[in-house]
Amino acid sequence: MKEQKKYKWSRLDNASKIFPSTMNARDTKVFRLSCFLKDEVDKNILEEAIEPTLQSFPIYRSVLRRGVFWYYLEESDLMPVVEEEHLSLCAPLYLKESRDLLFRVLYYKNRISVEIFHALSDGAGAIWFFETLLFHYLTKRYADFFTEDFLTLLPKAAISEKMDDSFEKTYDKTSAVKGEKQNTKKRNKVYRFKGTKVEENRTKLIEGTMSTKRILELAHDYNTTMTIFLTSLYFYVILQERPKKMSHHEIVLQVPVNLRPFFTSSTARNFFAAMNITLEPKETEWTLEDIIKTVELQFQREMSLSHIKEHVDHLMALEKNPLARLIPLPLKDLTLKIANAIKDRAITSSISNVGRISMHKEFRPFIDKFSVYVSARRPQIVLCSYEDQLVISFTSPFHDTELQRLFFSFLTDKGIDVIISGNL
Repeated sequence: MKEQKKYKWSRLDNASKIFPSTMNARDTKVFRLSCFLKDEVDKNILEEAIEPTLQSFPIYRSVLRRGVFWYYLEESDLMPVVEEEHLSLCAPLYLKESRDLLFRVLYYKNRISVEIFHALSDGAGAIWFFETLLFHYLTKRYADFFTEDFLTLLPKAAISEKMDDSFEKTYDKTSAVKGEKQNTKKRNKVYRFKGTKVEENRTKLIEGTMSTKRILELAHDYNTTMTIFLTSLYFYVILQERPKKMSHHEIVLQVPVNLRPFFTSSTARNFFAAMNITLEPKETEWTLEDIIKTVELQFQREMSLSHIKEHVDHLMALEKNPLARLIPLPLKDLTLKIANAIKDRAITSSISNVGRISMHKEFRPFIDKFSVYVSARRPQIVLCSYEDQLVISFTSPFHDTELQRLFFSFLTDKGIDVIISGNL
């Protein structure tokens, strides 16, 4: 009798646990990274680039399994199949009845894309994986240009460090006992978008490409950073789009925070937290300058190391509660869905800046730009930059595009050249 191979397994990190329980056909918990090249993609060479990339990121060979109490990752011998794009944007990756990898590699004309189920990694970890895939693709695609030893792939961390569960490593039980400070102030109703949804659970994408330098200059004109400026601008256009009858509703934007710089982590898995930035209703109109001031104050408070540490330890304490750990997985799924739906009602939208994507300067002649976007149960923004190309991506489940028009119109009125593209 042939001996069955035993596979290694690993627990899901704290941030990952919510995604398998709360994904659905509309909100697949999948995000996409895309690189637009100067030349058309060579499928065969892209396939060759996958194996060395997976050697550096073995966690990407994992499949998601269901245990009695928790989901877990199990290693596999599966290899992704490079496909020309044919599915809708951020189509489901995890199907409970299947045993598949949690990412896919796609191409279309001059674009290479990787779609990833959020339980596997966050944006920062996925970009690191994507940069490695592109390194192997470009050095193979242009082998005559990149002669032997001309470029080397510098590892940012050992494989063991990439596999780290950084939530577990940074958890301080004594700190978590104190719990997070609860805000007892009476909250206003939160404004939430409504509209006619796109058919077949498809996600509408509208993105603007512009000069990173020009946006930085505009942000500096308002004496702030690019992230705070664009977050404030998003508040500003939501105020314009919001019906007057809902003027007493507050607006809450969720902003993901990469935790790696705070805890010197090099994990390729999830390691992020989400902070909520709130714009409360007031009698007089909010000016953009006023919004920037209140957003800056909240960023300073929410992104202090002490506040972040307290928040992360609190989340870990909830996970390690003995009673919670003993709840069977089907009941956990139901509990997490209900808790997520309640939490979701307190959020208007989200904006995420995944930052600057770095590639060897020798690759500049072959790369045009990058973009990042996510499946959407509500309108939301993701932005990234490469060289002087900033791409701001709006994804939405709704047909209406007034919000996007207001956002990009503000920038063009300020003299920013914006190239608009979309998928529908």
